[in-house]
Amino acid sequence: MRDHDLAVAVATAMPLSPLRTQDQARLATRLRLAATRSWNGFLLLVTEEAGHGRALLFAPVYMGLGSILWFGAGADPPPQTVAVALLVFAAAFFFKQHAGPWLRHLLLAGMLTCFGMALAQCEAWRASTVMLDSPVTTTVTGRVERRESYDNGRWRYVVRVDATEKPAIRRPPERVTIFVRKQSAPFDLGDRIQGRARLTPPAGPALPGLNDFAFASYFNGIGANGFAYGTPTLISPAGDNAEGSIVDKADIWLAGLRNGIGDRIRRTLPGDTGAFAAALVTDERRAISTETTEALRTAGLTHIIAISGLNMALSAGIFYVGLRYFLSLFSGVAQAWPTKKIAAFGALVTVTAYYLISGFGVSAERAFIMMAIMLVAVLFDRPSISLRNVALSAIVILVLSPSQALGPSFQMSYAATLALVSGYSLWKRRRHREHVLSRFKLLRPLLFISRFFGGVLSTSFIGGASTAIFSIEHFHRLATYGLAANLAAMPVVSFIVMPFGMLAMLLMPFGLDAPFWKVTGEGLEIVIVIARTVAGWDGDITFGRQPAWLMPTFIAGFLVMTLLRTGIRHVGVLLLLGSVAAAALGSGVRRPDLIISEDGTMVALVRDGALATNRERLPDFIFEQWQRALALTDHRMPVMLPSDSQLPQIGKSDRNRRLNAGEQDTVRKAMDAALDQAGEGGFACQKRAWCVAMLDNGDMLVIIEDAAYLPSACETANIVVTPVRLRLDRCRSGAKLFTGATLRQTGSIEMNLNSDKPTIRAAFENLARPWNLHRAYDWRTGTFTVPATPMSPVSDNGE
Repeated sequence: MRDHDLAVAVATAMPLSPLRTQDQARLATRLRLAATRSWNGFLLLVTEEAGHGRALLFAPVYMGLGSILWFGAGADPPPQTVAVALLVFAAAFFFKQHAGPWLRHLLLAGMLTCFGMALAQCEAWRASTVMLDSPVTTTVTGRVERRESYDNGRWRYVVRVDATEKPAIRRPPERVTIFVRKQSAPFDLGDRIQGRARLTPPAGPALPGLNDFAFASYFNGIGANGFAYGTPTLISPAGDNAEGSIVDKADIWLAGLRNGIGDRIRRTLPGDTGAFAAALVTDERRAISTETTEALRTAGLTHIIAISGLNMALSAGIFYVGLRYFLSLFSGVAQAWPTKKIAAFGALVTVTAYYLISGFGVSAERAFIMMAIMLVAVLFDRPSISLRNVALSAIVILVLSPSQALGPSFQMSYAATLALVSGYSLWKRRRHREHVLSRFKLLRPLLFISRFFGGVLSTSFIGGASTAIFSIEHFHRLATYGLAANLAAMPVVSFIVMPFGMLAMLLMPFGLDAPFWKVTGEGLEIVIVIARTVAGWDGDITFGRQPAWLMPTFIAGFLVMTLLRTGIRHVGVLLLLGSVAAAALGSGVRRPDLIISEDGTMVALVRDGALATNRERLPDFIFEQWQRALALTDHRMPVMLPSDSQLPQIGKSDRNRRLNAGEQDTVRKAMDAALDQAGEGGFACQKRAWCVAMLDNGDMLVIIEDAAYLPSACETANIVVTPVRLRLDRCRSGAKLFTGATLRQTGSIEMNLNSDKPTIRAAFENLARPWNLHRAYDWRTGTFTVPATPMSPVSDNGE
C-alpha cells in the first residue's frame, strides 16, 4: 500500500482493511519512535547547553524581567511579599544543590526575578521625586545646576528650587527645567537666580501605551518643566553660594568644565559642525539644528551623536592601539613591561575621563560600564569581548538603575551588542583559511580595505537588523537606508573624526587644539552631507503601533538565538522570524476613532486615512507622535466659521460669566447649524469658542473653550470635551463629559465607536504609582485622592 493512499484514507475517515490497519499501526509506531528520539535529542542538547555554564548570561534577563513586572504593575507590589518571595527562592536555590538542572534553573530564575523587583522598589524609594501637580505661573528662586544651549539662542537650565512665591506652591518640586528664550550671556553653574516662570508637570503619554515622559522625569529627579517670562534676575553669583556638600560642589565643577569645553569647541567650529563636535564630547545635542538632527535620524546615523558604545569603543581603541604602538618602538620597554596591560590601563583612564565630562547621560553610563569591564578583563588576562562581560555590565546597570530596562536606549544598545558579540563568537569558531591575496605583498592593502569595509558592512547590518524591531516599537519608524549611510559615514568617523578629536582634547589644556578641531570639523561636514543625501532618498518608513505580543515574542526568540550555543538557538531563529511574519501578515492594531490629548486642548478624528483636528496650529510634539503611532500623514484642517455678531462674546475678563437662557438657545442653534458647514468628516469651529463634529456612529461631538458654553454643549452633544478644569464629570443630559480635571487623572483618551459597545481607553488605569501620584493631588486640601476604580470604564450603554 502506498503512503499516499493511507494518508487519503485517514484524512477522509474511510474504513480500512486489515492490511491497511497494520500499515497504520506501523506508521504510528514510527512516529512515536521519531518523537521519542527527538525528545531524547532535545534533552541531550539541554544537557550539553547546561554544560557550557551560561546561566550567568540569563541573570540580567531575569533581573530585567523582574524590574519590568514591578514597573508595569497597576500598584506597588507589597515590599513584604517581594522580600519573602526572594528569601524563599534564594533558600530553595542554595539548599537544593543536588536538584536537576531544570529545577535549579527555575529556582534561579525566580530568585533573580524577585531580586529585580526589589531593586525597582528601592530605586523608586531612592528617587522620591516631588512632581508638580498642575500648571502654575509663579516666581521661582533657585540655583542653576545644569545648562545647555539650543541652536536658536535659547538656554535650558536645570534649577534646584529654593522657594516659590506669588503664588507659593504648597508642594514644590525640588528641581525644574526652565527655558530662557533670549539671553545675551548665560548664567554660570551655581548662580542663584529669580524669575517669573510658567511651570507644567512632565507630560504623560500622547496616546495610551506610548512613552510616558513623566516616568523618565521622576527617575531623573525633574519635577516640572517650564519657560521664563523674560530673563531671570541674578541674585548672587556662584562664588557667593557656599552651601552644598563636597559632592554637589564637585558635580558643579565637572558640569562647568563640561560647559567650558563645549563652548570652546563651538567657538572654534561655528554652526552645526561645532554643535556636532561638542555633542560627541559633552553630549550637548540640543545645539544641533532641527534640520540636521532630523537628517541624521532619517539616515540612521543618530547613534553617532549619542555618547554610546561606538564613541567609547573608538576612544578606548584609538588610545589603546596608539599607546601600545608607541611603547613597542622601545624594545627595552616592550620586553620588560606588559605593554598590553599598560595600554589597557591608559585606555581605562581615558574612557573614565570621557565619561566624567560627558554629563553622566544614560547611554554614556552604560557604555562606560561596558567598556570598563572589557578593559579590566584585559588587565586580568581574560577575554575582553565575550557574552559574559556583556552580561556583567547589564547586571551592574540594572543594580544601579533598573528603570533603564524599560527605555529604548537600554534595549537597543544591548540588542546590538548581544548580536555583534554573538556573531563575533560564531566567527571565531569557524575555520579560517589564508586568503589568496595575502600571498602577494602588492595586493595586501587591497585585502585590508576589503576586510575593513566588509567589517563595517557586516556590523552595520547586524546592528541595524537587531535594533529594527525596537525602533519600530518605540519610535514607530525605521530608516531603511541606514546600512548605506553607515557604510559611507563610519570610515570618516573612525579615521578622521574620532582620532583628531581625541588629539584635540589631549592638546586643549595647552591651547594647541584648534588645528585638530578644524580637521575634525571637516570630517563632520562630510558626515552631515552624507546624512542629508541619504535622508533625501525618502527611506524613512512609518509603521504605527504593533501588537502587544510582538515585542515579548521577538525578545524571547532573540535571547535564545544569541545567548545559547547549541542547536537549540535555532528555535530562537524560528520564533523570531515567525513573530515578525505574523505581525507583517496580520491586520495590526486597530486605529481609534476619536483621540483626546491629556489637557483637552486638541481632539482628532481618524477618518479615511487622515487625522481631522479641531485646531489649525497644532503642537508638533504631540501631533507628530499621533501621526507616527497611527501611521497617518494626512492632516484635515477644521473649517473656521465666520464671526457671528449674534453669538455671545466671551473675553478673558468674562471667565466666570454664565449665559442666560436666550444666549444658550442661540449657541445651541449655532452648533447644530455648524454641522452642515463642517468639512467631510472634519470639524467646524467658531474661533476661540467651540468646535463641532459628527461621529461615525451618529453621535455629536462638541469641544468648548470656555465653561460658559457647557449648558448648550451638554444639551446638544453626546460627547463634550473642554480643557477647563471643572468638578463635573458628566452632563445632566447624560452626555459623556471630558474636562481638564478628569483628563488630568486619566491622561490622553482614545475611543472606538464603530461597535455595539464603544470602548474608551485611557493612558492611566489608576494613579497609584509614584510617577503618576501627583495627578491625584488636590492642592486645595493638600491630600491625594487616588480613584479606586479603573479610569477607562465601558458602560452598558456605551457612554
